[in-house]
Amino acid sequence: MNDTSFSTPDNAPASNPVVQASAIAQRMRSEIGKALIGQADTVEQVLIALFAGGHVLIEGVPGVGKTLLVRALAKTFDGAFTRIQFTPDLMPSDITGHALYDLKSEQFSIRRGPIFTNLLLADEINRAPAKTQAALLEVMQECQVTIEGQSMALAPPFMTLATQNPIEQEGTYPLPEAQLDRFLLKILIGYPAEHEEKSLVASVTAGQTGDALNVEAVATLIKPHTVLGIQRVVAGLRVDAAVNDYAVAIVRQTREWSGIAIGAGPRGGIALIRAARARALLAGRDFVTPDDVKAIAIAALRHRITLRPELEIEGQRTDDVLVAMLESVKAPRA
Repeated sequence: MNDTSFSTPDNAPASNPVVQASAIAQRMRSEIGKALIGQADTVEQVLIALFAGGHVLIEGVPGVGKTLLVRALAKTFDGAFTRIQFTPDLMPSDITGHALYDLKSEQFSIRRGPIFTNLLLADEINRAPAKTQAALLEVMQECQVTIEGQSMALAPPFMTLATQNPIEQEGTYPLPEAQLDRFLLKILIGYPAEHEEKSLVASVTAGQTGDALNVEAVATLIKPHTVLGIQRVVAGLRVDAAVNDYAVAIVRQTREWSGIAIGAGPRGGIALIRAARARALLAGRDFVTPDDVKAIAIAALRHRITLRPELEIEGQRTDDVLVAMLESVKAPRA
C-alpha cells in the first residue's frame, strides 16, 4: 500500500496542512480516474462530501458508473468498506445488527450489522421500505446504533454513499423530503461525453471477460486517521462573514422564489458552508470564496426544495430553477 502520511494542526506539522491535504485529495482524484473515465465534477463532489464529513445521494440511470465510483473511492481508502443491496424485504436489523441468544451461555450477544464500517455503499436505497430507510438515516445522523437498549458508536470516519435510479418507479419507496435533508449533497451522474464513452468502451472490453467492476489499477493512499485529519483541516478553513451571509441569502431566496413551493431549511445553509470549505481545500486555499459557495449550491440544495406543481407540469427541472435563482442573489465582492 502506498500510504500517504499526513500531519494535522494537532501535532505540529512541518509544512502547511492545507497544502498537504489538498495534495492528498488531488492524488485521490487521480487514482479514482484510473477506474472511472470522465465524470470529473462527480468525483470532485464525492470528495467534497467525504472531506466535509457528510453523506451523499448519487442518482443516475443504470450503467453510468455509480457503483464503480464508490468502489474506486473505497479502493483509495484503507478503511472498512461495506456494500448493502437494498431490496423490498430488507429489514432494519439487516443493517444495524441484532441480538442473538446463546444457548450455552444462556445470554444474549450482539451481532453487529454491516453499518459498522467507514464507507457504506447503500445501493438502490429507494428499493427498501420506509422503516429500513429510516433506520439507516437515523444512524447517519446520530453516528450510533442502539440494539436491545445498548448504544454503540460507529468508528469515525463514517460516510454513506447511497444510490438510486431516477427512472424506475415500480417497486420503489421514494425518500421523503425530511430524510433527503440528511444528505449533504445530492449528486446527479449523467451520460459521459462522446470521447469519454469511446475511451470507456475500448478500455473495458480490452482483454476482459465479463462485466465485473475493475478497480485493480486504483492505488490505496490513505488510512482512516488521514481522512479525520483532512476533515479537521477543512473545518478550520476561514469563512468571511460576507461569504457566510451570501450562503444564508441563497438559502433564504429558495423560500421566496416564485417557482419554488418549499424552500430549504437552515440545514441548507450549513451544508453550503461545509461543502464550500471542502471545495476550497481541493483548490489548495485556506479560505472560502463566494465562487465556492455558488459552485456547490445546486448539489447542496436540489434535494432540499420542492418545485411548484405548475413548473413540474411544464417539465422544468429543479436544477434549471436553481440556476436562475442563483443569478438573482448578489455575491459579495472579493
